[in-house]
Amino acid sequence: MKSVIPKTFVKIATLAVLVLFSGCSIVRLGYDHGPQLTWWWLDSYVDFDRTQKPHAKQAIRQWFDWHRIEQLPEYANWLSVVRSRISDPLTSEQVCGWSEKLQDIIAPAFDYAVQLSTPLILSLGETQRRYLEQRYTKSNSKLRRKYLQPDPKDRLSAAIKRTVKRIENIYGVIDEKQRNLIIAGIETSPFNPEFWLFERQRRQQITLSILQQLTKDSVSQEQAAVELRQLVKHTYQSDDPNYRNYQKEMAEYTCDFVARIHNTTTPTQRRHAHDKLKNWETDLRALTGDSLLVDTQLFNALE
Repeated sequence: MKSVIPKTFVKIATLAVLVLFSGCSIVRLGYDHGPQLTWWWLDSYVDFDRTQKPHAKQAIRQWFDWHRIEQLPEYANWLSVVRSRISDPLTSEQVCGWSEKLQDIIAPAFDYAVQLSTPLILSLGETQRRYLEQRYTKSNSKLRRKYLQPDPKDRLSAAIKRTVKRIENIYGVIDEKQRNLIIAGIETSPFNPEFWLFERQRRQQITLSILQQLTKDSVSQEQAAVELRQLVKHTYQSDDPNYRNYQKEMAEYTCDFVARIHNTTTPTQRRHAHDKLKNWETDLRALTGDSLLVDTQLFNALE
């Protein structure tokens, strides 16, 4: 988490992606409880005081009201386009194109999150920054246990288990040949958990430094918003050239990996994926009351 309040809103904004890795389709239930869950999560990071709580809750509700109307229909359309192609072979270029299109779709959520959260961030005190730093440490320890097991065999086993679970959630049960392809893909993956965690900790220290600077220098909301937008941007496009190259390499690898796995799936598995995406799309449209067909221009843009 790089900029605590905007980044949390963005996590909710990418619901259409996150549910692809969930255990079951609970979009409606999860989204309807989103404001409360987001409040609990945020409060666990910064421990809002009595004067901040009503403003934080209002900002969260306002963001969700906006997001439900402005973003969910676009997520549903995006899922529909992906679903319409899921029965056919895929290329890595197609997968990357879908990923880039989704990033474009959710971009306004970043900006609106910054707009709503800036006054709250400027009100954070030194005690809350220390609280946030402690929460960072706790979160990093948890991630280290999950991704940086001392024994390489344990680390590989955990990665295989995570990946198989995600793929089977979309396609249903995989066979031994597909499992072996997944293992081979993981073994050749450029994913570097040490580098990833180092960058995460670096970004956290930058965040803490900027939070201190914003409150110390008594900057305007406009100036603060500029800094916060940069923090969010650097989450996905690092300001470190080496890590930025790594992000690009990982993105290209992931697109190729997804396409290769998909192209081994059977008609039954692809039908399972089609139905899964359709259920999520239906849930999203139900949340917005949108039963319209896919927008033709969006459909063509994703070709």
